Amino acid sequence: MSPQPALVQIFPDNIELSKRLCSFVFDRYLEASEARGSFHIAVSGGSLPKFLKGLSKRADIDWSLWWVYFCDERYVSNDDPDSNYGALSNVLLGEVSIPDSQILKINSSIPVDQAAKEYEGEMRKRLPSLSMDLALCGMGPDGHTCSLFPGHALLEETNLLIAPITDSPKPPPSRITMTYPLLAKSRNIVFVVTGESKVEKVVESLCEEPQTPAGKVKTDEGTLLWFLDSAAASGLSDRPVSQMY
Repeated sequence: MSPQPALVQIFPDNIELSKRLCSFVFDRYLEASEARGSFHIAVSGGSLPKFLKGLSKRADIDWSLWWVYFCDERYVSNDDPDSNYGALSNVLLGEVSIPDSQILKINSSIPVDQAAKEYEGEMRKRLPSLSMDLALCGMGPDGHTCSLFPGHALLEETNLLIAPITDSPKPPPSRITMTYPLLAKSRNIVFVVTGESKVEKVVESLCEEPQTPAGKVKTDEGTLLWFLDSAAASGLSDRPVSQMY
């Protein structure tokens, strides 16, 4: 099967981007809950969680249908300032009533390679198809996404769906991360990228032959979207932009 091409949406500012992202997430939740009785979403860390805060104000969501995963997670305790779980909890998870048992957190009490293996095993139990309804990804100024960094061996990983990393160029060095094969199973993938510091890597990610880890993320049969603010998209003036959503 051929990977699906990326569709791009550009927003004038972060406020509008956040509104549209929350609407997109809500629509995917409705589709999944009506079709399959549950909604499985994976979220990255960094600045991405703050764009989801608007969801906590909605009264028309049955949070008991949500199952939450992390595209990558630092090998730290859940209350550590570096925890992606903690970042999402501060803006969303702590404000809504998703059962704690449906939020898959890292087990940092065991070696990181075992933590990755355990995380993958738990995902398989909760979602045997491994087809997430939605994966929300970010991109760093170096073009990395999840904990898939430029030049790293994990870019070539084809067997592990959740992989350990102990030499991250960005601290903390130990993490677990979703790999390309798992992300490719997603029904929807959305990249959320903002700011002038990302301009060069946005262009490299969205060219015909992507040069960044983020640009190499594909979905086998689903939808791949990039949500950009005007600053991050300023290098795409010559690229046709889809108005899909």
